[in-house]
Amino acid sequence: MGKPGVLLALMTTAVLTSGCYYYYYPVPPPCPAIAQATAVSVTVAREYVAQVGSLRLKACQDGVCKEAAVELFPGTASIDQGCAPDGVCSATASPDGTMIGMLMLESLTEAPMALTATGTSAGGSALPVRTLDFRPRGAYPYGEHCGRFVTASVILDAEGLRQAV
Repeated sequence: MGKPGVLLALMTTAVLTSGCYYYYYPVPPPCPAIAQATAVSVTVAREYVAQVGSLRLKACQDGVCKEAAVELFPGTASIDQGCAPDGVCSATASPDGTMIGMLMLESLTEAPMALTATGTSAGGSALPVRTLDFRPRGAYPYGEHCGRFVTASVILDAEGLRQAV
């Protein structure tokens, strides 16, 4: 076998070997380049929005408490716009009548958290004090290789506070 034959044999072996490697040892998909917000998010239910003029949250976890006024913004829902034949899918955001806000924290773990919501009504009177003891949730939304994300999300309505699903 001449030099061209040896070269062809080596190239074929290299391609086949690398193909087998990726077949048996697949490369995990890349992780999104996003950071996790260490915050408690609150959604004021659509039916309760008219009652809320201002909102204040106090969150206590692992012996550390943080309290602050929460700025509320209009909430949205995702509206599916379907998928194109090439597999590209899209959605759009549409106002849903809720209000959302966040209380930023120094850290957030899966340890139990005590949350208190206070505020004033649209007319200026005090809202009922609402409390909730819950555990923030940890999950791997992008796969275990991308790390665990911990979230603390609650809903405020006329009945009180409850953990969002």
